[in-house]
Amino acid sequence: MLASGLSFVGVTGIVRYLGTDLPAAQSAFLRFAFGVVFLLPSLLPLIGRGFAPGAMRLFTLRGVVHTAAVVAWFYAMARIPVAEVTAIGYLNPVLVTLGAALFFGEKLALRRIMAVVVAILGALIVLRPGVREVTDGHMAQVAAAFFFAGSYLFAKRLSQMESAGTVVAMMSLFVTLGLLPFAIWVWVPVSPAQLGWLALVAAFATSGHYCMTRAFTAAPLTVTQPVTFLQLVWATLLGALAFGEAVDPFVLLGGAVIIAAVSYITWREASLKRRAITPAVGETKV
Repeated sequence: MLASGLSFVGVTGIVRYLGTDLPAAQSAFLRFAFGVVFLLPSLLPLIGRGFAPGAMRLFTLRGVVHTAAVVAWFYAMARIPVAEVTAIGYLNPVLVTLGAALFFGEKLALRRIMAVVVAILGALIVLRPGVREVTDGHMAQVAAAFFFAGSYLFAKRLSQMESAGTVVAMMSLFVTLGLLPFAIWVWVPVSPAQLGWLALVAAFATSGHYCMTRAFTAAPLTVTQPVTFLQLVWATLLGALAFGEAVDPFVLLGGAVIIAAVSYITWREASLKRRAITPAVGETKV
């Protein structure tokens, strides 16, 4: 999880460095196009094999939602501090919890509701509406959090139909296709240096997802989830050292509040699962 966090901070740092020289849709398209190139050896056999009934429709819907999320994220990343993008992004798991209750009928117990309320308070601490200006970059990142949550909900349904590798590969392909017309619409000349940086973004993103998957395999979410808060620490340091962004204690506080709420939900759900599978006293006796 440490390596995953550092990889994703590398992604945000490079996109922040590239700034607004390239339109958000074009930058996002090039990043995902490089990702498809990396995944091409595994994509071709998948397409030839075919998919479960109904999976292609879900792949398409997820591609639309994830495309919107990526454009909003790239737009925000070029306009607001790295730490603020990271802190607001912590809302994703909370929104997924709400979405699972609304669309999948999962029970929304009081503890989940309280954790969601706490996470929203954390987001308000980061944004501080009425105390400072909430820019279009902030609103874009909030929108990105909602769209990413929607994408994860589609991924959850698809994970019951296809393998994890198939879900990731098809997401990259459909997002690239979804971004293509927007990229053509706003296309500007790209320098070799910019292409190189965006290829590195794709490599860091691939590394981040791979390391996260390995972490989830090696340890329970109750162990890995709190470590994600360190990503905010790395992002704050990067913003301060590389881009001269002031360290905002309210962003750190708000991020800590959000991740505390997410960690509580994760810990509580894991505890309930263990309780459900642990046999009662005497059940194992012959």
